[in-house]
Amino acid sequence: MSNMSRRNFVKMASAAIAGVSLTGLSGFVSGCGAKAADSKAPATNANKASVQASDKAKVYFTKHIDAEHLQKLYEKVNSEISGKVAIKLHTGEPHGPNILPRDMVKAFQSHVPNSTIIEANVAYGGPRSTTQQHRQTLQTNGWTFCPVDIIDEDGDVNFPVKNGLHLKEVAVGGHLANYDSLVVLTHFKGHAMGGFGGSLKNIAIGCASGKKGKLQVHGVQDYGKWVMGGLFMELMADSGKAICDHFGKNITFLNVMRRMSVDCDCAGTSAAEPVIPDIGILASTDILAIDQASIDLVYNFKDSRKNDLIERIESREGLRQLSAMKELGMGNDQYELIEVE
Repeated sequence: MSNMSRRNFVKMASAAIAGVSLTGLSGFVSGCGAKAADSKAPATNANKASVQASDKAKVYFTKHIDAEHLQKLYEKVNSEISGKVAIKLHTGEPHGPNILPRDMVKAFQSHVPNSTIIEANVAYGGPRSTTQQHRQTLQTNGWTFCPVDIIDEDGDVNFPVKNGLHLKEVAVGGHLANYDSLVVLTHFKGHAMGGFGGSLKNIAIGCASGKKGKLQVHGVQDYGKWVMGGLFMELMADSGKAICDHFGKNITFLNVMRRMSVDCDCAGTSAAEPVIPDIGILASTDILAIDQASIDLVYNFKDSRKNDLIERIESREGLRQLSAMKELGMGNDQYELIEVE
């Protein structure tokens, strides 16, 4: 594995993918109709009018982004969360400007009994590539109010991928197996390679071990050569499926749609300034439904400030994340969006 810095990795990934075609993105994506090839076409539930409400996944939504409403939405979807609880969060590179507000996460975590924030080391070098450096970054970014378990600190463990598209197993941080439940608290935003980072990306890459699992998900032996486009999305879906299967009903998802740069929080201070305004928080027990709903909210946004994020999604074939999850039976792309005040 090469020892390139996080900044160079992000720059190289962006440059390498800039010319990727939109193969496989013609027509409508599954769900509420976000049209991949034409970003001006609004998504609409009308396309799914014939689907009975009882057959749809429930996705709760609020436009209020604060600790009170984060907790309120969580209470709608947490009935199966028990025992020792892991909260998967992207804690970010040093001084990252777009990571979730510490005070909001602190208030939320304090209301989840027996919970611990979890993270895993990265594979591309930089200040989160070793456990010692990672712990310093956690201090720098203010993640000091509760324990943070770097789950691959002591190595990894293989989770099987049942009937995966490509992978038979994926190496996740070994400590992940110590938890009974998983709460996936995601900052929804763009991503240099994935197009967008939602709940799938948060667990598929975020729980994979730095030394082995992340290379499996990226389909490479080192970061000089990596898989791009649809194949990368399929590998993410395989990894996410292994984790969802492991936790079964004891997993739930929250997407926070604020400060949605086209770049991931792994870009740190070099991330592009967000253009699209904040949208809100979503919660669901269905990983496909929550990521589909988040995408539809972006595509349905009322003006051109959505265009940069949509271009990032489509230029990386990011919508393949959704169709791959559907093919793997990971959830329901047809959902009922339930607004909570």
